[in-house]
Amino acid sequence: MPEHPVFNALAPVILMVSAGWLAARLRLIGAGSTRDLTNLVFLVLMPAMLFRAMSRVHLGELELRPIAIYFGVCFVLFFGVIAVRGWTREGAVLGLAAIFSNSAMLGLPIARLVYGEAGLVLMVTLVSLHSLVLLTVVTIALELAVLREKPADGGPSPAAGRGVPRTVLMAVRNALIHPIPMPIILGLLYAQTGWTIPAPVDRSLELMGAAFPPVALVMVGVTLAHTRVGEQALAATRLALLKLLVHPVLMFGAGWLLGLRGLPLAVMTLAAAMPMGANVFLFSQRYRVAEPLVIAAVGVSTAVALLTVTLTLALLGWFKP
Repeated sequence: MPEHPVFNALAPVILMVSAGWLAARLRLIGAGSTRDLTNLVFLVLMPAMLFRAMSRVHLGELELRPIAIYFGVCFVLFFGVIAVRGWTREGAVLGLAAIFSNSAMLGLPIARLVYGEAGLVLMVTLVSLHSLVLLTVVTIALELAVLREKPADGGPSPAAGRGVPRTVLMAVRNALIHPIPMPIILGLLYAQTGWTIPAPVDRSLELMGAAFPPVALVMVGVTLAHTRVGEQALAATRLALLKLLVHPVLMFGAGWLLGLRGLPLAVMTLAAAMPMGANVFLFSQRYRVAEPLVIAAVGVSTAVALLTVTLTLALLGWFKP
């Protein structure tokens, strides 16, 4: 039986999410453990992975035009969601859900299988900047939303009495002193020195980084088992389709209009067609907003992506951009 690249890349994701769901249903992992698992992933495993990945990136080697167009499309969609939902923590998290792809775990293997080494290089370039650009901007938006929102007791918001510049500076500070942008920035700075990470440290970071995808995906399954997806089914499906259909259509259209053709347009469209990454769920938990909806949408988008990514690849092959 011939191997199917989309199925082979998506099946492990579905199986790991299913393993977490089953472990929770069998009460091997309790609902109260999700917060600790989130801290493990968000504060330990992910920073190790990001620092190690970025410590190998040399800015002069990156092909940035397709990447710039990709991020431009992401921000149009992100701020479009905020315009509809309001500049709140919920609006920012749902905006992140509409643009943040599982580009590392799914995009890299699919790009290599479908488009070969040249496609892989383009996807690696995107992945190397994906978290740095998107998560930094989204974190600033979230921190601004936190400063603008009123406390539950009805008192003034933390930003009351401050001017806009001071509020923005505080949000930027909070965003930079953060477990996502900080290791990315430090890794990039380290890479430009030309130094290599000492072998024992590099191996430790490699092992922690390798643990990130499975632990994060198992945690999605654990939380999914404790979430009544039925109550979120319609909203989760709409959010998943926004990510799986609207995002790649916007990417293809904008890329075509701006002169992208061939492999760069195909790979960027493929990246936009990926299902939601686990970071969306992690942000919803960290900022304690829309958790049931986001976890349901991550599950729905991962399952539906087997169909939509296949459709995207078929259309890209037919258009031959």
